[in-house]
Amino acid sequence: MADWNSAERERLLRQYAEIATLAGGLAHEVRNPLSTIQMNLELMAEDLEAATDPHLGRIRRKLETMRRECHRLESILNAFLQFARAGEMQRTTTSLNRIVTEFLEFYRPEAQSSGIDVSPHLATDLPLVSVDETLIRQVLANLFRNAQQAMPDGGQIDVQTSAHNERVTLCVIDTGKGMDERARKKAFEPFFSTKSNGSGLGLPTVRKIIEAHGGTIYCESEPSRGTKFTIELPASSIEPPGPEQERVD
Repeated sequence: MADWNSAERERLLRQYAEIATLAGGLAHEVRNPLSTIQMNLELMAEDLEAATDPHLGRIRRKLETMRRECHRLESILNAFLQFARAGEMQRTTTSLNRIVTEFLEFYRPEAQSSGIDVSPHLATDLPLVSVDETLIRQVLANLFRNAQQAMPDGGQIDVQTSAHNERVTLCVIDTGKGMDERARKKAFEPFFSTKSNGSGLGLPTVRKIIEAHGGTIYCESEPSRGTKFTIELPASSIEPPGPEQERVD
């Protein structure tokens, strides 16, 4: 089974590398004309800045709409590149608790400004994991952004870590709007989004990163009752050098 898992992981990594190469070429071909369009729209907007004619004012507003749509297309393009390159990893053996703690320190000011209480419950003596720290932070950023968008009036996010049967588990639980069964089943499909301005690539990117690490991700959700994402990663065979941080309640 271990040999099969290793072979399957290598196959996935080769596949991800091919997709990333194609995505990079596509991004280059799209980004160049998009940048030219944006530059010309900005120049046209500057020419019309001092216009007093009502007709020219309407044209200026239409130009501003076009500029916003160009920025949206650029955001979608960047999200697609993140999705395509999610399998490119530089692993280190490290503490998942430390990655989570550092991310929460960075995120807390944004949480407070959005009326969100973040409650970490990090298990002591958690086994180390072999991960790409940058990609795991990207996973956390996507999950927390998803939770924040589901709680426009504020709420709570619980973050839990635990270990069982040589697997390290990370749970992110919010008290937001939740999803119905149809949305939950399609949540990890590329380009599916319940948001009018969503790229539909955040959660598929998360799944791709976790699967590239040999892990799994599950989603539980009900309308008006919040959402829980559960991630399981293989524990490293290397023992932690000392006790993990104390559990935070």
